[in-house]
Amino acid sequence: MRKTLPGKKIVAVGSLIALLATTTAAPALAVSKPHDEVDKALKTLVQDGVPGAQATVTSASGRTWSEREGVGNIETKTPFPRGSKFRAASVTKTFVAVVVLQLAAEGKVRLDAPIERYLPGVVKGNGNDGTKITVRQLLQHTSGLYNYVRDLDIDAWRHRGAEPGELLAIGLSHPPDFAPGMKWSYSNTNYVVAGMLIEKLTGRSVATEIRNRIAKPLGLRDTYLPPRGDERLPSPHPRGYSPRETGLVDFTKLDPSAAGASGGIISTGEDLNRFFGAVTDGRLLPRAQQAEMQRTVPADLGIPGAEYGLGIASVPLSCGGSFWGHGGNLQGFANISGAIPHGKRVNVVVNQDPLPDEASKDLVAAVDTAFCGS
Repeated sequence: MRKTLPGKKIVAVGSLIALLATTTAAPALAVSKPHDEVDKALKTLVQDGVPGAQATVTSASGRTWSEREGVGNIETKTPFPRGSKFRAASVTKTFVAVVVLQLAAEGKVRLDAPIERYLPGVVKGNGNDGTKITVRQLLQHTSGLYNYVRDLDIDAWRHRGAEPGELLAIGLSHPPDFAPGMKWSYSNTNYVVAGMLIEKLTGRSVATEIRNRIAKPLGLRDTYLPPRGDERLPSPHPRGYSPRETGLVDFTKLDPSAAGASGGIISTGEDLNRFFGAVTDGRLLPRAQQAEMQRTVPADLGIPGAEYGLGIASVPLSCGGSFWGHGGNLQGFANISGAIPHGKRVNVVVNQDPLPDEASKDLVAAVDTAFCGS
């Protein structure tokens, strides 16, 4: 479970549980029967402190429906918009992991090679040693690299943005948390390096590789990684809020380059359902790389039995089995996305982060309800 950081630290790009064929979204009224349990779970989220919430569910047959509760704008009291675009934060990591695994399938990178081989001299200093950290350990959060987000003040960086080297320098200014491969610990620094790796191997930006390798082939029309300086959130979208002592502050405008390859992506519930469906069904990776992605280690995600692979987690469900997915938290938005192989796909998003403790639990419960309901 991701611990909420004190003060004004950016809580973004948080861990899976913030705690943790083309489909078309159908209006809730068009659904053949009410989805009362999901609606009830969203109502609980709103009652426990978030302005608004939306669940998007895609069945195994490809039919998509959504429920929403609360407001998308606390001033105008307008509803949470249908088909909302939002900052999906650390769900970006699954996209980045897929690109790296595709490059591995193309023979351009080896998962168990040290990152020093591809980015010589980049990961070093204060006991950090790129000759001992493998590409796999970066993708699996077993590298030991310090999480740069712990030192990032959102007010100082909100409109400033950053280059990947700046973010990495923050992480490398600290000694490693542990020797590579000895433990699991979520660190956004790992995916800053993974993004740098992609750009070195391809000669193109992470945004371009995500677009060409994933978004275009899958028809994800509303999914992209914005460049530095692009603070806009395309319509329709809810406002995103961050709690402060004086109340909720509107954080809709934010330079996402301070998250970058670790958490800067913008998407929708429909797009993320399509993406995770493709990931879990094996439509983005050859069989060998799919198996590598799903080789997991125990992970402290706040749910007994949860494990982490390469950019994706396996999370047990109350009704039995598990789903593969990821979550993300960036000031203003929190979401969890995932899919059951050849089965249901779910995204739940709220327009506030950090979350109240009870709402954090409610978010996980809403995802579980959506997967386990009829």
